[in-house]
Amino acid sequence: MSFDSLKNIPAIAFYFASVICFVFANLLKDNNLSLYYVLLVSGIILFFLGVLKRIKTNR
Repeated sequence: MSFDSLKNIPAIAFYFASVICFVFANLLKDNNLSLYYVLLVSGIILFFLGVLKRIKTNR
C-alpha cells in the first residue's frame, strides 16, 4: 500500500480535517457513541499527521 499521495497534502489540510472530525464527533456524541469514538480517534490521528508533516517541512 503506497502513501505517496499523502506527501503532497499540506499540513494545514490535516489540521482542518482534524477540526472537522472533532466537530462532527461532538455533534454525534449523543446519537451514536461508536461513531463518536471513530471520529475522535481519526481526528487525533489527523492532527498528529499534520504535526509530523509540519516538522518534516521545517527541517
